[in-house]
Amino acid sequence: MRIKSQEPGARIVLFPDSWFLVLSFSRNFLTSQLLGILKKRIMRSLTIIFFIILASFGANAQTAPATAAPAQAPTVVFINSDSLLANYAYYKAIKTKLENLSAQAQNEITTKGQAFQKEVAAYQKKVNSLTPAQKAATEKALAKKQNDLQALNQNTAKQLQDIEASENANLYDRIAEYLKGYTKTKGYKIVLTYSKSNPSMLYGDDSLDVTKDVLVGLNEEYNKAGK
Repeated sequence: MRIKSQEPGARIVLFPDSWFLVLSFSRNFLTSQLLGILKKRIMRSLTIIFFIILASFGANAQTAPATAAPAQAPTVVFINSDSLLANYAYYKAIKTKLENLSAQAQNEITTKGQAFQKEVAAYQKKVNSLTPAQKAATEKALAKKQNDLQALNQNTAKQLQDIEASENANLYDRIAEYLKGYTKTKGYKIVLTYSKSNPSMLYGDDSLDVTKDVLVGLNEEYNKAGK
């Protein structure tokens, strides 16, 4: 029996009459396939949601001679998305939800993968004592289980991506809907976002930062809705 490496987290086992790809369901492999979706792709995409510019919500600006113009409240403000993400209760909830789903999927695939490897090992021990017909039947069954495991891994990743997309949409809708009412009440016309990791705005005076005010309103709305 010979073993050849094919890809990280997987190995090829050559049997006397045929071969099977035996997945090595290590924690690193599972993390790159499942948890990586959350910690890299999911977290990145959730953050990008806040890098938006919400256009004016109506009301035309009035002009007056510069010498006679009274002091007016700002019409353009910004939100620090780093701070908002770190303190928005709804975001924390969906982050935990996705992490738990990923952990559950990881445990399921690990358990089934380990059971499959045990079957392969048992076959290897008794292969020389089997008849050609028994070998063929056993290898056919192992091949099916291997394909089932690969399909499970792919389907699970796809399901997590779909859930992620749905949660992204819900997160966007919550914030956008809240800001529609918030900007109307405050008289703001545009809300920008700022993040150190991905700055869409280079500078904003602290007096234009409405992060804390928006965060209070979002959390109150979330808590009143019963979460």
